[in-house]
Amino acid sequence: MSSLDANAIRDAIGRGAAGRLAGFEAFAEIESTNSHLMRGAAPAVGKLHVALTDNQTAGRGRHGRRWVSPAGSGLALSLAYTYARVPPQLPALTLAIGLGVIDALEDAGIGGLQLKWPNDVMAGEGKLGGILTETQMQGGDAVMVVTGVGLNVDLPDKLDLGAGQERAAADIAGLVPVLPSCDELAAALIDRLCTVLVRYEAAGFASFAERWSRFDWLRGRALTIDTRERTVSGTAVGVHSDGALLVDTGAADVHRVTSGTVVVAGGPEAGP
Repeated sequence: MSSLDANAIRDAIGRGAAGRLAGFEAFAEIESTNSHLMRGAAPAVGKLHVALTDNQTAGRGRHGRRWVSPAGSGLALSLAYTYARVPPQLPALTLAIGLGVIDALEDAGIGGLQLKWPNDVMAGEGKLGGILTETQMQGGDAVMVVTGVGLNVDLPDKLDLGAGQERAAADIAGLVPVLPSCDELAAALIDRLCTVLVRYEAAGFASFAERWSRFDWLRGRALTIDTRERTVSGTAVGVHSDGALLVDTGAADVHRVTSGTVVVAGGPEAGP
């Protein structure tokens, strides 16, 4: 049985997000909150549909990776939102969503976090959460965006991440003296992510880029990125205003990376 209290979460959502809420579903168990919303009907333009659980059995990350979250150990929350037309720099929305996650966690008393381009929430050297954003065109120019957030709340002492998935993991329980409830976390996430989705419509990632740089976990680290075209090695030197990762390869120009798998020198890949 889910420990989430759907009524308590809905009551705690701020007026801005509550006014846009067209659907709200809390599941005791579900394979994937993102998949559920992608299969469903898109909410009306400017409206939200929320799906969440503390027991996601087949969570997904980027490039088809598995998101491991034992029952009751984490929170999986997805929001579907419909834009009347494709906003600027839509592929970089995941980065802006990361700032919304940071804000929500700070609201719950959890600070000191960073963001690893393009979709990880980091606590020190450990991965605290991941973000997956998917899109689906609707009639005309409208587009539905489904953005999902998976957070490690209280992981077991021993966690089997599976073959090829060994990496440092962090959880909220290890960061605070008093663990906030998943209901509190869920309400804060819905509020903050709704704010990001609405704000993104006007200017895309450009309006978030300067602040994102303050949380840039990769900046200054040596790394290798496997892209579809080539392998890029060098030092991360920031993120462009359009969301591209900037890598100093030692050549004349800084290399722009818009998609790829990042491996940081001296450590395993940090996540899906």
